[in-house]
Amino acid sequence: MRIALKNTTIDKYFDFLTKLDNISKKRLIVKLTESIEVKEKKHLDLKNLYGAWEDTRTSDVIINEIRNSRVEKKSIDL
Repeated sequence: MRIALKNTTIDKYFDFLTKLDNISKKRLIVKLTESIEVKEKKHLDLKNLYGAWEDTRTSDVIINEIRNSRVEKKSIDL
């Protein structure tokens, strides 16, 4: 959400801000400058989100290997 201020409101803020010490003014200037700079959006290539798995085995072989590698939990008597 963006708020547009009238000149009189900006003048009131400025009068208040002129009372700040120089270090605080500089930090405020940096923050305000960073807030108006246009930041380039990173391009998201959906092709990078899939197809990374490469294997010569068939899906049936992979599924069988996963099932065979499962370990059955044994109950522990205390």
